[in-house]
Amino acid sequence: MSSLAIPSSRLFTPVLIGGCIILLINFALRASFGVFQIPVAETFDWPRAEFSLAIAIQNLAWGIGQPIFGALAERWGDRWAIILGAGLYSLGLLMTALATTPELMQLWEIAVGFGIAGTGFGVILAVIGRASSDKNRSLALGIATAAGSAGQVLGPPLAQGLLAVMPWPQVFMVFAGLILTTLLFLPLLRSGQPASRAELEESMGTVLKRAFRDPSYLMIFAGFFSCGYQLAFITAHFPAMITEMCGPIGADSPLAALGITTTSALGAVAISLIGLTNIMGSIFAGWLGTKYSRKYLLAGVYTLRTLIAAWFILTPITPLTTVLFSLGMGALWLATVPLTSGLVAYIYGLRYMGTLYGFVFLSHQLGSFLGVWLGGRLYDQYGDYTLVWWVGVGIGAFSALIHLPIREIPMGLRPQAAAAPA
Repeated sequence: MSSLAIPSSRLFTPVLIGGCIILLINFALRASFGVFQIPVAETFDWPRAEFSLAIAIQNLAWGIGQPIFGALAERWGDRWAIILGAGLYSLGLLMTALATTPELMQLWEIAVGFGIAGTGFGVILAVIGRASSDKNRSLALGIATAAGSAGQVLGPPLAQGLLAVMPWPQVFMVFAGLILTTLLFLPLLRSGQPASRAELEESMGTVLKRAFRDPSYLMIFAGFFSCGYQLAFITAHFPAMITEMCGPIGADSPLAALGITTTSALGAVAISLIGLTNIMGSIFAGWLGTKYSRKYLLAGVYTLRTLIAAWFILTPITPLTTVLFSLGMGALWLATVPLTSGLVAYIYGLRYMGTLYGFVFLSHQLGSFLGVWLGGRLYDQYGDYTLVWWVGVGIGAFSALIHLPIREIPMGLRPQAAAAPA
């Protein structure tokens, strides 16, 4: 039996639970990296661009690793891909804690990036997608995406709290141990035997060739770029941006009553608020994807993101506008993931969903690399984040437009596919 065959319905609940827990832990750690921007720079007296480049390399390695781990999961089984991913994630975090030069830190972020790929959306969403019915697949993918958002709620405050009682290298060591706990949930991800090598090579080559010749696949690929740019930039730089650009928190502010008295604390809370509102946003987007055209929903998500981002930078940055932006952007934050992955599964099928989505996700991570690196580079050059923010607004508008011409029809039902020789 192939590991890629759809499991019986009784396996759906444990697969979903196990996948959600792994994604929660993965994204809790990943979402916290922006909190380390200032502590790392102050320890070594580095320019902001050095640690930004390390995070940018991490995002790029994550993108390169995603189709690789998708193919490994489809060849050898999902569990082995996750084990390898968790091991690389832990090793990379441990060595990042020990790094004393920008070059060493940037080198070990490659391992972190590959680790995120092995325990992240590409592998886990494919497992959940194959375990769910056609009717509920988008909703299931939305629930799993929401679990990643829950990790984003927990990660930055956890990192901020640990930084209050220990140096940042020790926090990375704690995180290195925490990612290994994902292996405890592997028994929930039940699968059969991996496909044969001959079956894999022939089928994957055919499917990939058709996808990359399809303009719709290339438009999905291009459209996901801005999602990565915006999300990675905000995750990596927003805490520092708020710390430096936001107006003071008044003593009579509701935030002060909640114990949030500094802009640095507000920066960490902002990332958590984004994750909190995205829990419902991802589930809602997944539910909408079961009822309406995914390409139009994606165009709508990118349009709203563009408008919210433009409004935020055009108004004075205050604690109130920071909270409002975080809530609004959070509702749209990962709403693209269940819609994009569901669109790939719908058009190109489930057999190689992990690999096909992995290549699309590479575009996301190319955007992530640019957003994180450019944020640090332009900050060092101009002293603020305004220009790089406007770049994100522009490419967000591009993504809204490029989704509109996508042919949301399964490849097997298209006239040219039916007429093609076997």
